[in-house]
Amino acid sequence: MRRMFNPPHPGEVLKDGVFESGEITVTEAARQLGMSRVQLSRLLNGRAGVSADMAIRLAMWLGGSPESWLRMQADYDLWQSARRGRPAVKRFRRAA
Repeated sequence: MRRMFNPPHPGEVLKDGVFESGEITVTEAARQLGMSRVQLSRLLNGRAGVSADMAIRLAMWLGGSPESWLRMQADYDLWQSARRGRPAVKRFRRAA
């Protein structure tokens, strides 16, 4: 399976999908999610990733599955890491 080219950060998806309309503030969303405004702001601005706990909170809040949020984070992390280049790693060989 091919990875998406430059997948968006989950915070960007959340920001565009929930906060762009102006229906809810970050402060109110953080309160509903049971977290600090700073924590949510860091996620929305791509300075923090989606943890398992955050994925569960987002799924409970918006519906859907926690796995979809974790998959989105993993896709973003893998693409970012691959973009930086691969480290020099010597392949493991089992003794005969």
